[in-house]
Amino acid sequence: MKRLITKIKTQLQKLSFRTGVVLLVMCVPFYILSFAQMALPISVKAKGVLWAVLFGLAKTFQYAGITVLGVEGVKRIKSFFKKKKT
Repeated sequence: MKRLITKIKTQLQKLSFRTGVVLLVMCVPFYILSFAQMALPISVKAKGVLWAVLFGLAKTFQYAGITVLGVEGVKRIKSFFKKKKT
């Protein structure tokens, strides 16, 4: 199992910076949907299942995006926002 995770991580790190940013941006709508679905007039069981699926997708996109970006990509994004403030 550990070998599989390492192999997936290696494959994700080969992707570009832009792909990592897109993956990180994709997690935002899933976070919003995971909590917004609570307002739907459906059963509590269905809400629980929807929340688990949507929140899981959000976390998956978040961790995949961070893995693709790596340490240097995260530094690039942080420096971009610091430059924008000044």
